[in-house]
Amino acid sequence: MNPVHNLITNLVQKHRIIAFIKGTPSTPMCGFTMKVNQVFKKHGLDFSYVDVLSHPEIRQNLPSWSQWPTFPQIFIDQELIGGCDIWCDMDHSGEIAEIISEKNLSCNNHIINAIEE
Repeated sequence: MNPVHNLITNLVQKHRIIAFIKGTPSTPMCGFTMKVNQVFKKHGLDFSYVDVLSHPEIRQNLPSWSQWPTFPQIFIDQELIGGCDIWCDMDHSGEIAEIISEKNLSCNNHIINAIEE
């Protein structure tokens, strides 16, 4: 198996919520990442992230691993939720609040760089 795919698998398995984004939560490098971060912040969700601009091997391999072509990519409990549009639509519909409750997700605004922890 591709070693980068192994790394991605390990990251997704290790972190309950992980977002593969362009930039960081404090310094988003695209509008889609900024919108995704705003939803995380609104709910206070604890999450881990990978800056795919700093890790081009992950940026190159994640779309084939996840079968999702664009960034950001958000995973909860190892399940691909989707990208910016889906995440924002879920917020507007109240679905994120339901997921927080159903999955008992932590909401303490803890943000972890998944690569550097």
